[in-house]
Amino acid sequence: MVTLRRARPDEAGVLSAVAQAAKAHWGYDEAFLESVREELTLTAADVESRRVVVAVLDGEVVGFYSLDGAPPHGELGNLWVRPDRIGTGLGRVLWEHALAEADAAGFERLDVEADPHAEGFYLRMGAERIGGTPSGSIPGRVLPLLRVRPRDRRTS
Repeated sequence: MVTLRRARPDEAGVLSAVAQAAKAHWGYDEAFLESVREELTLTAADVESRRVVVAVLDGEVVGFYSLDGAPPHGELGNLWVRPDRIGTGLGRVLWEHALAEADAAGFERLDVEADPHAEGFYLRMGAERIGGTPSGSIPGRVLPLLRVRPRDRRTS
C-alpha cells in the first residue's frame, strides 16, 4: 500500500532521481536529458521551502509532487512517478492528493507546465489547456500550459 507524507530535505537526491528517470522514460536523447537535468534537480532547500509530498511503497519513494506559490494562485511544480510505477494509478493518487492539499491551503487555481507526453494525463484528470509556456531549459521549446481549479476537479 502506498503511503503519502511530506518529503524530507535529505530526500532531495532521491526526488531528483525520480524526476530524471521519469523524464527519460519518454525516450528523450541524452543531450536533451542533460539540458534539463538542472531543472529536474531538487535541493534540500527546495524541499524545505516547497510543499513536497512523496509516495512511499515498500520503504521506497516511488513518486512525488510539489505545490509552489502562495494562495490563491499556485503551480503544480512537480508530479513525477518512477517509470516502473507509470500506468499503475499512482499518478492519479498523487494528483488527487495534490488537489485536496491545494484546496485545503486555499488555492483557487493551479497552473501546470506539462511535459508534452504528460499533457493527456492532466487533461484526463480534469485540467484544461490554457496555452503554452516557454521551456525553462530549452530555448524555443514551448510546453503545454494547463490549469485546474482544485475544488472543482477532485474526482474522489
